[in-house]
Amino acid sequence: MNTEENLVEGAAGGKHVASQALTTTAANMAAPGLVMNGIDQRIVKVRPMSTPIDQLSRCAASRHTDGMCVEFASVDTRPTEVTLAKGVGGDQTLDEEAGGGYSTQIEIESGLLDVTETLLAMPADGEATVLYVLSKVKPQTYRVMVTNPKESVTTGMGGGQTVHTMPMLAKGSKLIRMGRAAAELDVQTAQFSALPAKDYNNCQIFKMQVEQSTLMKIARKELGWSFSDQEEAAIIDMRLGMEKSFLFGRRTKLFDANKQQEVYLTGGIWAQAGTETSVNLDKLDQRALTKLCSDAFVGRTGSKRKILLAGTELMEALSNVEYSKTVQGGESLVKWGIEFREIRSNFGTLYVLHSEIFDQCGHATDGFILDPDYLTKYVHIPFNCEKLDLRKSGQRNSDAVVLTEASCLVLRYPATHLRVKGTHEAKE
Repeated sequence: MNTEENLVEGAAGGKHVASQALTTTAANMAAPGLVMNGIDQRIVKVRPMSTPIDQLSRCAASRHTDGMCVEFASVDTRPTEVTLAKGVGGDQTLDEEAGGGYSTQIEIESGLLDVTETLLAMPADGEATVLYVLSKVKPQTYRVMVTNPKESVTTGMGGGQTVHTMPMLAKGSKLIRMGRAAAELDVQTAQFSALPAKDYNNCQIFKMQVEQSTLMKIARKELGWSFSDQEEAAIIDMRLGMEKSFLFGRRTKLFDANKQQEVYLTGGIWAQAGTETSVNLDKLDQRALTKLCSDAFVGRTGSKRKILLAGTELMEALSNVEYSKTVQGGESLVKWGIEFREIRSNFGTLYVLHSEIFDQCGHATDGFILDPDYLTKYVHIPFNCEKLDLRKSGQRNSDAVVLTEASCLVLRYPATHLRVKGTHEAKE
């Protein structure tokens, strides 16, 4: 085998040998079981800044799965508002209920209201009004009581007559769901249940083999470059590949005709995020940054501290923003073995980190806002090292170890995570 054909230049001037045993640099043989015993402690110390997603997943608690396909579920909260399908109010006279209340019917576009719920309406031609849901007339149509109707006196042959109307609510107006209101003798209310939404991801088997010949190990013993150093370099390369899969992988299952076996590919968290926002990098100022923080936190359940992984062009634009007392930035924070830059706003705090993985995968202008509290790692085969005895098997006079992990990442509550798409102004 021609070694030169398998010699690959490294990203920072080093060299790597692929698809064959290492025969050019070696030293002491690794102590038996060294990597196996210390692997969990060592891998989180190897260039954590280069693989933040993999780093975060290893520092957080992981879950074991019995199969390569992982099913998981998320429970979201009900929408906080509904939309009117038809306008109500204005000159419409309210119906008088027994007991002196005044009611009308409303029709909503989608969603569900419960009897005894209260709704906040913000009409354009008057003060805010609160509606109390009396009953369900038919799907999407409800009878509601108006708590502060308008009074007006009309004149006619029979003298003055008082009529009650409500402020005009146009089609498309928002009704904000508030608390339920029960009567003194009520012991029951409308039932409420939440059903989880199911999804799945595939665990991918990540492997890396490190091998060196016995003769070269003896010949270069004085250099102090041990077999464990080679394992560490292999772990770096393996984790960089895993980082790209965890971010931008495509969930699928293939059939390898040569091996006559199925191969599972994991889905990345980029596609799992529930929402997306865009940022004009040429106009990224304090106002745009405030809007980005608002998009990251407002209306989303989850933590008030999230992580923003940014490609080079997005990071450059963030670095050029002039901060103020309202939006502060620049301070560093070390967490999970990673050094972040903080952006603090009235909406929440972003831990910002530059990721060259985005550049390598064609996303230099983009970023990803991750809520680490809702990132879960599923492991089918924990990260382990297996020593191969190639001499006894009669294959090669060399030492070899194989690093293996079968795992995937999933985002629980996808709406708490956000894709950030960076754009540039169109050039004329």
